[in-house]
This record gives sequence, structure tokens and C-alpha cells, in this order.
Amino acid sequence: MSAPERIPPGRMSGTAPAAEATRELLRQGTLTVRGQITAASNTVLFGTVEHAGSSLPCVYKPVAGERPLWDFPDGNLARREVAAYEVSRATGWDLIPATVLRDGPYGPGMCQAWVGEPPDADDDGEDAPSGEPAEAAPQREPGGEPGRGPGGEPEEEPAPLLALVDGEEPGEGWKAVGFADVGGGRSALLVHADDPRLRRLAVLDAVLNNGDRKGGHLLPRPDGALYAIDHGVTFHVDDKLRTLLWGWAGEELTGEAVEALRRLSTALCADAGGHAEAAEAAQAVDAAEAPLAARLAELLTEAEVQAVGKRVEALLSSGRHPLPSGEWPAIPWPPV
Repeated sequence: MSAPERIPPGRMSGTAPAAEATRELLRQGTLTVRGQITAASNTVLFGTVEHAGSSLPCVYKPVAGERPLWDFPDGNLARREVAAYEVSRATGWDLIPATVLRDGPYGPGMCQAWVGEPPDADDDGEDAPSGEPAEAAPQREPGGEPGRGPGGEPEEEPAPLLALVDGEEPGEGWKAVGFADVGGGRSALLVHADDPRLRRLAVLDAVLNNGDRKGGHLLPRPDGALYAIDHGVTFHVDDKLRTLLWGWAGEELTGEAVEALRRLSTALCADAGGHAEAAEAAQAVDAAEAPLAARLAELLTEAEVQAVGKRVEALLSSGRHPLPSGEWPAIPWPPV
């Protein structure tokens, strides 16, 4: 495994952000808040989890810090983030860092593996006033700073995934999203890379019914891995898909995507009884061993779990990437 895929040196080396071992450390470790990511709309805290000599940087979003959303009244956003990780794991693509629901210093919330170099923060966070974590630097923009190779040499920064270009057609290797106002009465064509990693994510977002896929949620790594974050606005029963990844809209799904969707369909159909029985089944065994349907039943409403299965079957039936519904803004704002 190449160096950039490892958790930063001095942390839990040798384990990818989406791996099962990473999830277990997030679940079992002692969570310490180091700072706050102040640019976020909800409370987003940077911290570390430590267990049995291993340490891992993480993001902690307490439920108490969520701003209520009128169209997501059922459950909290933290549960949706965990459910998104569970679905990502079931596809085999591992596009979302390990994410768990657990208690923390500010109550229950979502805890997720940090991708990339952690921000600078106080070593122990003791300077934070009661109830107000110390401020830390915000998470890097997509691409971020280059990683380090095995010998400590800088690695190349990942190629950009999004761009604004002049003209009405994307260049080779790019897919058009739409025109954007860039000020001064000018517009430019918003494009994203014709990248297989993004294409997988576009399929996953269609399954999750992601209502907020922005450019700032894409975290490419120098080794070629891509991770996506911020999945609180997902799993609505109505069509809420808003994304910057419309470049393949209406195109035929890849064979790889069809196989991933079939795996997901099988996992969702695993017999776990009714919704309540499935949730109880998930609590009775280790989370990693429970059927996907049972794990989702613990996190989402029965209608939301059923809607996931319907979206998977609709994608398999059509064999194509979805088109914008026309009933909901297709592109999130701001786009980054």
C-alpha cells in the first residue's frame, strides 16, 4: 500500500480510511476533541481517537450541533452519514471514509476517519472554553497539499476534478455540467473530469439520493484513491438528487456499476424480517456482521430503506445514469 493511502505518520499507519480496522478504531477508541472546523454550517469538530496504542485523526459531528432541516424531519443527519458509509462498503467501492455513530464529549454524533493531513490544533485542546472547542484550521480543498513518498519526497498533487472553461463544449477528458455565472456579465462552462472514480461516485450518489454533492466534498489522494465526505442530506424518499456530477446523465451504466448495483440489491434483500426486527438484529450482533438491511434499519426509517432498494432496482432496470428530475434544483449552490 502506498504512503498517501495510510493514515498520516504517527497515527494508525497501514490502514486505508474506509477499512474495517479503521471503523473499529473509531468505534472503540477514546475520542478527544482538538478543534473546530469553523467554515461548516453545522458543528464539525476535529479530533483523535486512541485505542490499544493506535491513534487516528477524525471528524466528529455531534447531533446537538445540527441545524434542523424542514425536509429531513425523520432522524438526524449523523445517522444518514453512517448509512451512506454502509452502502458505500456494500458496493465494494469504498468511496466514503469509515463512519460510525458513537458518543463523544458533546453527546452522540457521527465520527469519521479524517482523509489527508490533519489540521494544526492544540495538542490537548485544554484551552477551549467549556462547551466551545478550540478552533482548528479548516479541512483542505480538493487536491490539497501533496503527500509524501516512502522516502519523504513530495508526491505530485492530484489532477483537478472540476474546472470552469470558456466555450460551449468540454475539452477531451472532461464532461459538461452546465453554465455558471462568473460575474461581469460573463458565464463559463462548468466541467468535471471524465474520471472512472467520479463515475462510480455518481452512481453511489444516485443510490443515496444525495441532495448536496459539491466540489468541496471530493478528496482525491496522490496515490489515486478518491474519497467523498458530507452525506447528511441523503436518503430522502422523494427525489432530491443535486450534484455536480451530471456529465454522464442518460448514458449507459458501466458493467462495473451494474455488478456493484447487483451486489447492493442482494445485500438489501437479505432476509432480516421486518424493519423493527432488522434493527433489533443489528443491535444483537457486531455491526460489521449484521446484514446491510439490518444495519440500515437501525439508521433510517422503514420508508427510507425501502426507497434505497427501489432506487437500486430503477437503476438496474434502466441501465442508465439518471437524468435531473426537473422538480428540484439539479446543481447545489454554492457548487463548492
